[in-house]
Amino acid sequence: MQRRRFSQILASSLAAPALLGPSLAQSQQRVLLRAGDQKGGLQALLDAAGELKNLPYDIKWSEFPAAAPLAEALNADAVDFGIIGDAPLLFTLAAGSRVKAFAASRSDAYGTAILVQPDSPLKSAADLKGKRVATNRGSIGHYVTLKALDAVGLSADDIQLRFIPPAEAKLALTQGSVDAWATWDPYTALAETSKHARVLVSGRGLWTGLSYLAATESALRDKRATLQDFKDRVARAQVWSYQNPDSFSATLARIIGIPEEAAKLQFVRRATHWVSIDEQVVADQQRTADFYLKAGLLKQRLQVSNTFDAGFRNKA
Repeated sequence: MQRRRFSQILASSLAAPALLGPSLAQSQQRVLLRAGDQKGGLQALLDAAGELKNLPYDIKWSEFPAAAPLAEALNADAVDFGIIGDAPLLFTLAAGSRVKAFAASRSDAYGTAILVQPDSPLKSAADLKGKRVATNRGSIGHYVTLKALDAVGLSADDIQLRFIPPAEAKLALTQGSVDAWATWDPYTALAETSKHARVLVSGRGLWTGLSYLAATESALRDKRATLQDFKDRVARAQVWSYQNPDSFSATLARIIGIPEEAAKLQFVRRATHWVSIDEQVVADQQRTADFYLKAGLLKQRLQVSNTFDAGFRNKA
């Protein structure tokens, strides 16, 4: 059943519109990058900044609702690379996936948060004891939940975790089927601006804010120069976006189909910037892996230094 469900998600995701060259004959002679995106984030960024114009290669975009199905697509070699948070990347690596992170970004962690209904009596993480909390298994929402509980002396055994996708989790919170929902932007910003939820616990001080571009071994070997060019375009586009917040927010809202107010809120507060894969990034990722080991979600210690490809230059 689970394999069939993933196949359905993957089939619909791979049917997403592709940005292709001017002719089929030409595109057959060009490198094709199969890009995995989450909620249109990368595509919106590059499109708004004009970095998708006059590409020397073609891009086929596949959009996923969360990191878990994107990670499965990477593991199945259905996409060449994708954007993924630090915690979900650890899970797919621990499961034997042969992918590596080749670019890293840091963001303000506020938007990765535990949400409750506006009139909920819950006031802090300690109040989650015995409550029903929805999130995606292995997501950064899952991670922030565990970290928030740990900070107040609780563990996953002290709550009732419900592993369901974002759209279903939002409905469950609205209808009162769960007491809290651990998620990330743009879902957090959408819930806040629509007044459907409030932040009980934010990710600040709990999560590193690290996300990555991760690619398959074959893509890193065969499409390395193309991945480098893509990485450079993303870095330039990120700089442009913060110089033109109104223009970018409008494009982001249009591409991912959310109100412009929510798009701008989640974009501005994230303050995303691309960084070198240095000792600090590796150390932060190791601490996250070690926490998952402590929490019992990893069966053995993962040496994260082996899961990075630091051979890509970092420039805007």
